[in-house]
Amino acid sequence: MKIIECPRDAMQGLHHFVKTEDKVKYINLLLQIGFDTIDFGSFVSPSAIPQMKDTAEVLRSLDLSKTKSKLLAIVANERGANDALEFDMIDYLGFPFSISETFQQRNTKKSIDESLAHVERINTHCEKNGKELVVYLSMAFGNPYGELWSPDIAAKWSERLIKEIGIKTLALSDTIGVSKPENISPLFSLLLNEFPDVEIGAHLHTSPDLWKEKVEAAWNAGCRRFDGALKGFGGCPMAEDELVGNMPSENLILFADEKKVKLNLDTEKLNEAMRMASRIMG
Repeated sequence: MKIIECPRDAMQGLHHFVKTEDKVKYINLLLQIGFDTIDFGSFVSPSAIPQMKDTAEVLRSLDLSKTKSKLLAIVANERGANDALEFDMIDYLGFPFSISETFQQRNTKKSIDESLAHVERINTHCEKNGKELVVYLSMAFGNPYGELWSPDIAAKWSERLIKEIGIKTLALSDTIGVSKPENISPLFSLLLNEFPDVEIGAHLHTSPDLWKEKVEAAWNAGCRRFDGALKGFGGCPMAEDELVGNMPSENLILFADEKKVKLNLDTEKLNEAMRMASRIMG
């Protein structure tokens, strides 16, 4: 089981700016815990996501000498991808690809078809530079805009990304907190059976009382890659429910323990990071 810790997603929607030195201290602490990957920042327009305007500065200050965790940065276009590719220490680039035309326009100011072309070009750049592109399939479990949505539509776009472009890691993303076992299980089962060599991950948003049934549904369908954020901070404001946030990483750790999955995490550093998360984000 892989846990992808996402401080970027936890911080990006905060109303207050987290100081650069606090971001550096926090992410350096996360790097000592033992998570598979840290989704640490994004190379996007500062006007769109002001919280991430210091991503390059944060990256230059990270201590990677004693960690096995890999680094992932989000990009929304080729310019951002080129900026991220300047840094050897980044292992993964992540691209938010929505199957909602409305959300794709709002998020990246491009249509779905334009974004698909960007994904193809960015993936080529990644391959040339020894990095991997992770595509986040947003609105994978529902659509709030009245647009046509179904698991078959989500599966169709997943198939195009995998077969036409060669994406090797796809994170099914519950952008608005509407995932539930009834739509999680069939989509993961379908894609994992059809594409056994592709890593299909779960980026789920949840309210405090529903987290376990969502993780259980994805796990039972074969998913072994889960995104989370300590204390459940972050998530999408479009959920229109203040209780909906990111999947709490500490809950994923509890789930792994129940399943007898050994994660080899530093619990002392984990507890320290949870306290710091509450201090700088709570």
